[in-house]
Amino acid sequence: MALANHFLAAPAETSFFPRFSLPTPSPSCSDADSPSSARISPTRSSSMNRRISLCRSSRLRRDKEIVKAAPQESEVSTAAEAFNNFKHLLLPITDRNPYLSEGSRQAVATTAALAKKYGADITVVVIDEKQKETLPEHETQLSSIRWHLSEGGFQEYKLLERLGEGNKPTAIIGEVADDLNLDLVILSMEAIHSKHVDANLLAEFIPCPVILLPL
Repeated sequence: MALANHFLAAPAETSFFPRFSLPTPSPSCSDADSPSSARISPTRSSSMNRRISLCRSSRLRRDKEIVKAAPQESEVSTAAEAFNNFKHLLLPITDRNPYLSEGSRQAVATTAALAKKYGADITVVVIDEKQKETLPEHETQLSSIRWHLSEGGFQEYKLLERLGEGNKPTAIIGEVADDLNLDLVILSMEAIHSKHVDANLLAEFIPCPVILLPL
C-alpha cells in the first residue's frame, strides 16, 4: 500500500512538452488484407497487389513449416511412450555367486518391480564362460534366482543358459535382446565393475534401452 502512493495519474495534455504528430505507419501484411486497403489510389494498386501476394506467400510458408514440425512432435511422443510400455524385460546374470551377489539381487528385485508395474514378461539369461559341468553350484544359483523372483511376485519366467560359448557377455546379451525383440535390459553396475560386461560395447550390441543400477 505504501508503493501505491507514488503512482499518480498523468494528464492527457501538458504544457511542459510540445505537441508533435506521429508518423503514419506503412501498411503491413495485416493492413494489406484489411477492408481499409481497398481505399487506395489507382497509381498504388499494382504495388499493393504485389504486397498482398508476398504476404500471402509468407503465410503459406509459415503454415508449411508448422505442418512439417508436427511429425517431429509425434516422434518425440512415440519415443516417450516407448519408455512407458515395457512388455518384455531381460535380466542377465553374470556372477558366479550361488546365492547371487548384491548387485544381482538388486537387479532381480528391480526387474520384478518393473515387470509387475507394466505387466511385462521376464527372461533371465545366465551367462558364464565355463561349461555347466564345471560349475558345481550352478543349480543352487538357479534356485536363488527363482526364489528372489518369487519374492517379487513372479513365479513364471523364461530361463536361458548361455554357458561355455566363449563369446563376450555383452555380445550374448545383445544377441538375446535382438532375437527375442526385448524392450529393456536391467543390469547392475557391478557387472561392469567386475569386467563381466563391457560398458563401451553396450550401445553397439544391445538394441534396446538399458538400465544400469548403481551399487
